[in-house]
Amino acid sequence: MAGVEPGPGGGVIRFGRSELRITVTVNGAVFWGWDGAGPEPSYALAGSCPEPDPRAVLEPDKDGGWRVVAERVTVVVSRHGAVQVCTPGGVTLRHDLPPRWWEPVGGGTARWLQRSEVAADARFFGLGGRASGPRLRSGSYRLWNTDPGRAFGPEVDPLYLTMPVQLVVADAGTHLVFHDSTWDGTVVLREGEEGAGSGHDRAGRCELRMDGGPLRCWVIVGTPARVLATWASLTGVPALPPAWALGHHHARWGFGSEQEVRRVVAGYQERDLPLDAVHLDIDHYDGDQVFTVDQERFPKLPVLAEELRRDGIRLVSIVDPAVKAAPGNAVYDGGSARDAFVRDGSGREVRGVVWAGESVFPDFTRARVREWWGGLYAERLAQGFAGFWHDMNEPTSFSAFGEPTLPRSARHDLEGRGGDHREAHNVYALCMARAGYEGLRELAPEERPFVFSRSGWAGMQRYGGTWSGDVATGWPGLRASLSLVLGLGLCGVPYSGPDVGGFDGSPSPELYLRWFQLGAYLPLFRTHAGLRAGRREPWEFGAEVLEHARVALLERRRLLPYWVTLAYLARRTGAPYVRPVWWGSPEDRALRGCEDAFLLGDALLVAPVLDPGVKRRAVQLPRGRWYDTVTEEAYEGPGQVYVNAPLSRIPVLARAGAVIPVRGADGEVELEVWAPARGRTGGGLVVPDAGDGGDGPETERYVARRQGRSVVVTREREGGSAQPPYPVRVRGLG
Repeated sequence: MAGVEPGPGGGVIRFGRSELRITVTVNGAVFWGWDGAGPEPSYALAGSCPEPDPRAVLEPDKDGGWRVVAERVTVVVSRHGAVQVCTPGGVTLRHDLPPRWWEPVGGGTARWLQRSEVAADARFFGLGGRASGPRLRSGSYRLWNTDPGRAFGPEVDPLYLTMPVQLVVADAGTHLVFHDSTWDGTVVLREGEEGAGSGHDRAGRCELRMDGGPLRCWVIVGTPARVLATWASLTGVPALPPAWALGHHHARWGFGSEQEVRRVVAGYQERDLPLDAVHLDIDHYDGDQVFTVDQERFPKLPVLAEELRRDGIRLVSIVDPAVKAAPGNAVYDGGSARDAFVRDGSGREVRGVVWAGESVFPDFTRARVREWWGGLYAERLAQGFAGFWHDMNEPTSFSAFGEPTLPRSARHDLEGRGGDHREAHNVYALCMARAGYEGLRELAPEERPFVFSRSGWAGMQRYGGTWSGDVATGWPGLRASLSLVLGLGLCGVPYSGPDVGGFDGSPSPELYLRWFQLGAYLPLFRTHAGLRAGRREPWEFGAEVLEHARVALLERRRLLPYWVTLAYLARRTGAPYVRPVWWGSPEDRALRGCEDAFLLGDALLVAPVLDPGVKRRAVQLPRGRWYDTVTEEAYEGPGQVYVNAPLSRIPVLARAGAVIPVRGADGEVELEVWAPARGRTGGGLVVPDAGDGGDGPETERYVARRQGRSVVVTREREGGSAQPPYPVRVRGLG
């Protein structure tokens, strides 16, 4: 060790050939960067880096090392450059060994390797959208956003949305680690193994190899709720979707005409099935060219959009980044005049092949290009579209560059710093989402933008959500759908969902129904299929499936006030709507091993059916009393119980004491209250929807108390309590 330089929140520690800067910020997050790497510039951070914590100071430690002690975390640096992250009580959560670098002989960006150890009982989650999760078992995971080129199942990796974000859960505590480099990388995980009392535990291990970029990272320690709240404060609060986006969406690649859209919508209406949005795929474009309309098949698209809106249904348009490279194409001509497209080292436009043929790609890492692209959504708004679905934005090209994207030598602006596609690839979709979101804020300030994207990176929640991509039709694809949503939520992206029924093929009636029932409890509830796949309308699968699907749709509509509340809470706290069952008790190992159920907010536990022929299934319960929401039968946790799962429904259990806002028979909000256990209280939050133009009023807090054989509910507010302004319905008293 060559010396130290104390500074705000930490300081700089110098070694023989390297130096380490370490800072604890006011929100409790820890940053460290090697060899001059600072927190900025960063595509992940929302705004500027948080201020250092003035109470955290760099001080000597034993054996020639140094440490920074803060309220929530202690960071110890050895004289050799190893970094330990510890709880305030001194228990090690993460031990990073000294990093290694490989510098090219001819100069350029160095590759690096970071090896880490965690507790033997620790379990890994995150890394973006992983179909094999939500728990990430021993194996290799690539950090390179990739279109697999086919419908995928749990065995395919990587997928469209990768992030160098891990959430690690152990008995000693939970921590999130984020390595802020956008380059291609690989994470190799090996879960630990306990020695069964022998004292010979094998630590969990992580090796992160990066092809370039700064070696810098953030670590956040605390409960899962605190960790995600701090992560949101760093990378931005989730965008608030409009209320209609929390309903049911129907999409198809191959609607083909206005008449077919009207036919499908009429099918929903004639059968009294709720429908909130219809998505148009590339087949509504003129020659597959973005920001155009085929006037023969969709001659009066604005009229269609207005008719649907009067019925409470919004139109959503697909938007791809590729622009057909053809003079006379207005988007191409406008972009060329502004030098908006990605070029190679010799200054020529980089061309690839996508749906419209030979295409060019906007450089979304340049601010003026984002501003130009965002303005193009005026054409979509004029056509009557209310939401936007970004696709093919890894970016994907079908041309033979060696991989389905732009050549790695393609040049990007990178906010004026300059660089190539190796650095820009993983944030391309993030920057496209920013362009669309900010453009819509300018064009329609009175409405909340609705943007969701197939690809993205850390911080993408600022601009909207995602869907799980082209998941394969089959029972493994159904299970992968849940894994993706849970994993993305733990990376800070709360709004996501799969293609219900799978993208390819024709699901059996049972598989479709079970997928539909799961989708009804996921944030983005969308039926969708590929061009050559079978239809996904509920009535195509027989009368029995139709009736059970209607029940799921009506329950989704009934729970809409709860979904709205979860959306506001996600924006204010960073907490995902869909949470693993260990969310409130990460120290419970039985819950950490549960991957086939989830919490919807704090109040509901959903146990989907993920295998064929299942009519009864085991459910791992967190601590407390839980009620079956259909039979009102009570179960006590923690522990495993068996519940009925007939074809007509999947098990959904309510936490005792929960106060849940629901939609009453008259369409107005009422409170559904599940009786607390005797001697205990309960409660819940309600955030009334403020309409498309607002961020919402204050959170309303309700408390439920037992009084003899009845339950009393009060609204807690400054100055005392009051009667709820909504009707109250108590359940679970029998």
